[in-house]
Amino acid sequence: MTFLFFSIFTSLLDTFTIVWKEIDSEARVQHIFLSDPEKKSEIKARDAFTTIELGSSVIIEALGLKIAQVLRGEKINFDLQLIDLDQCFNIQKKVLLAEHGIPRGWISTYKRIANKIGVPNGARVVGNALARNPFPIVIPCHRAIKSNGELGGFQGGIKMKRALLEMEGIIFSNKGKVISDNIYY
Repeated sequence: MTFLFFSIFTSLLDTFTIVWKEIDSEARVQHIFLSDPEKKSEIKARDAFTTIELGSSVIIEALGLKIAQVLRGEKINFDLQLIDLDQCFNIQKKVLLAEHGIPRGWISTYKRIANKIGVPNGARVVGNALARNPFPIVIPCHRAIKSNGELGGFQGGIKMKRALLEMEGIIFSNKGKVISDNIYY
């Protein structure tokens, strides 16, 4: 039987919770939950996974520290070694891997990502895959925006998405639209 654990971390942008399991003494991240204005990350984790236990792991603690560093504006690169992408559908995996490739300080659009992964007219598919991104921050879905420069959604809320982009040097117009020449894909 595989046990699921969770660890709660604090950051400048509220708490976040990592749900993980150990397989052959290795930690594999199942989900990262961000707090939003309506619900704390721990409650989201408990709602999504009914049988989780509070746990501790040196590897997960190190990942949590890195995520907290990103949430205060530091430049951190994540590899996907701890991330359990096997739980994602094939198209979502493609979207998440493309999103992971967008560098800090750059943005892309749902439409551009769809074209990159070979799904023409698939902006909605990309948006839906990112809305269900189980690994926000590690897979930086905050870097995907609408083609018209509007932010779109984000699991931690729009204020957090904007704050993360501003920390990365992205500039906004008076109307809240992204202004950037750093467009990826």
